[in-house]
Amino acid sequence: MSVKLSCCAYSFRQYLQTGQMTLEQFVRKCADMGLDGVELTAYYFPTTDEAYLHRLKRFVFLQGLDISGTAVGNNFCQPNPEARKQQIALVQQWIDISAALGSPVLRVFAGPVPQGHTEEEAREWTIEALKECAEYAQSKGVMLALENHGGITDTAEKTISIIKSVASDWVGANLDFGNYHESPYEEIAATAPYAITTHAKTHTEGPNGREELDYTRIAQIMFENDYKGYISIEYEEREDPMSAIPRFVEKLRNAFG
Repeated sequence: MSVKLSCCAYSFRQYLQTGQMTLEQFVRKCADMGLDGVELTAYYFPTTDEAYLHRLKRFVFLQGLDISGTAVGNNFCQPNPEARKQQIALVQQWIDISAALGSPVLRVFAGPVPQGHTEEEAREWTIEALKECAEYAQSKGVMLALENHGGITDTAEKTISIIKSVASDWVGANLDFGNYHESPYEEIAATAPYAITTHAKTHTEGPNGREELDYTRIAQIMFENDYKGYISIEYEEREDPMSAIPRFVEKLRNAFG
């Protein structure tokens, strides 16, 4: 079986954050590479007014692509309750934006343990915030995908524990294949049953240092877990994404069929 390929706007950040590329140009680049979707990262929107969101949604559709997801850079591990409320409000804002765009899922973070506090405290703050956001997300028809992104989600066990504690049909994992470092493939396999979307990096920092990810092995894991969602490229290497990403697309196509 084959899977659908997408690309995160974050992969072209050196162009997007300097104004050398617009979101629309990013979308066209993805269409030119023959991808199936785009993941629109919050950091690169010039505005979030409704008229722009509707124009962008139309543009993506006319390029023959899906909006496979959206992504926000929140941090729920805030000791100050008011700061946590602001982060919840940020995620809720992007749930609204996701709904306006027709995005089925929003990637969210947990966060790092703040100095002077325990990991258990940070975990409880995150669970409480995610429960509130999940209820709101359900009302808008948008799923939330918690990424294994270091901090209190640096292992499969911790990531899965948070998802299970939130206990919402509207919350799953954004499985980033490059963010597990001790036993990458074992942790990918553990998280795969909870994955509703993914991020595909080219490399990871494994137990033996920096290593290229084995996508034949990853594809087998995902197929065994009946994963039917998007494989979304998140490119972070030094080589220009304009030349590197098309090669990576071919590698993923060969691995996933």
